[in-house]
Amino acid sequence: MSLRTAAIGLGAMGRHHARHLATQEGSTLVACCDSDEGRAREHAEKWGAQAVTDPAALPEDLDAVIVAAPTTLHREIAEPLLRRGVHCLIEKPITATLEEADALIAAAEAGGAQLMVGHAERFNPGLMRVRELIQEPRFVEAERLGVFPARSLDVDVVLDLMIHDMDLLCWLTGSEPEEVQAIGIDVLTPRVDIANARLGFGSGCIADVTASRVSAEITRKMRIFDRDRYVSIDFVAQAAEVVSLEKGEGAPRIRREHFGPENPDEKEEPLFHEIRAFLAAARGEAPPAVTGLDGRRALAGTLRVLEAMERQHERAEELRRRHRGDLP
Repeated sequence: MSLRTAAIGLGAMGRHHARHLATQEGSTLVACCDSDEGRAREHAEKWGAQAVTDPAALPEDLDAVIVAAPTTLHREIAEPLLRRGVHCLIEKPITATLEEADALIAAAEAGGAQLMVGHAERFNPGLMRVRELIQEPRFVEAERLGVFPARSLDVDVVLDLMIHDMDLLCWLTGSEPEEVQAIGIDVLTPRVDIANARLGFGSGCIADVTASRVSAEITRKMRIFDRDRYVSIDFVAQAAEVVSLEKGEGAPRIRREHFGPENPDEKEEPLFHEIRAFLAAARGEAPPAVTGLDGRRALAGTLRVLEAMERQHERAEELRRRHRGDLP
């Protein structure tokens, strides 16, 4: 069964969504939608689809769409589609607010549509190779550092990058952050460009998470200290190392296992696996791999980080004023 699909928003990520919808088995890309008419036509002509500039003008007989428009437009675009039963994969973050996320979840339920959120790092082969070995995370260090981008400057680094690790942590621990301490500063934009958060999860796990878009090189790493093992994941290399304790006769021994691609130059595309999972959910073959509730949980956690950063900023400003003698 081939689904009639459309890509909405054809920017840095959306053009890759369109490519996969046009080339993956089980999908027939029938429409490319973007507010920029030239961009919509470019991709529509490339893949033999219809060019559309307004989501309201999409074909009525669509089965599934991917929404990669700006976050502030996610509810406006996706809610009517979900209510009429069109399955939607929405790029992260699911929405700008929790109220909007709730509206999309309700719309999907009302329309009998599948709602999936684009947290693509869940499909990174480096994590997929060791996911089943991670049982009880107790302490996690995460670094997600990047060079200054030419995209996603409408949001701060927490909603752009840190939300990836927030989703992974909620997923791996099966819980949400209950204690949050955070600091963030603007460097090259009016928004937060580098941030650090200390998170305490309901499972008892503690996580130290750093996100930056003003670094000299790209780093995407997570170190997970589980019971009786340590798991290190390099999302860029799509590789992982597991260090565990071998118990038996005599002194315990340390065992190291490496999991990675046979050829480091031949990496898989997490987006391929994500869209394949979405198409399977749209066909009713499996539940969404990242549900609307998962997307809402990641958004809630990152919003709590932003709130903690604002409190820290106010406290720091008070200390600076007192240091200058502006306050008694």
